[in-house]
Amino acid sequence: MSARGRFFRSLVAVLFAGVFWVDAAHAQDAGCTFEPVAGTSRQILRCREGLAVIVEGGARFTLEDRDRNGSPDAVRLRRKALLLDAPAGAVQGGFAVITPQAIAAVRGTKWAVDVGNGKTSVFVLRGRVAVQRPASTAVVVLAPGDGVDVEAGTGKLIVKRWPAKRVSALLARFGQ
Repeated sequence: MSARGRFFRSLVAVLFAGVFWVDAAHAQDAGCTFEPVAGTSRQILRCREGLAVIVEGGARFTLEDRDRNGSPDAVRLRRKALLLDAPAGAVQGGFAVITPQAIAAVRGTKWAVDVGNGKTSVFVLRGRVAVQRPASTAVVVLAPGDGVDVEAGTGKLIVKRWPAKRVSALLARFGQ
């Protein structure tokens, strides 16, 4: 099989025990490993650069190596949520989460991205996250405690302090 064929095959995720997993071979090729979280449908993806991603049960995503250096620098999230921790310098050039409605890019932070019901919600626990729509140059920057809900369209993105109840509900999905 060609290198291109192996690359595309490795991006194919498999359905296992009701949880959408990124192909383990691709994760290992990227220097990442999966750890199931006992007693839950969650898993943790840990990469050699220090990147850690808690994956909500049922999440649909693929890892991407856009600069082809052998390490993931983005994840394409299509459903459910991820809680990401990318320490400063963990991913050279930063790390991005790409969803149908938004792109959330960082350089050293901890944040959550949730996709569902036609919108993407981004919340920051530590550091700063730049968020924009895929077809826009308008960017908002979130600080700790800030969140934004991004729906399809061209309306202005509104950064809000999320109430404790909303934050707690989101983090509970990750056992936090």
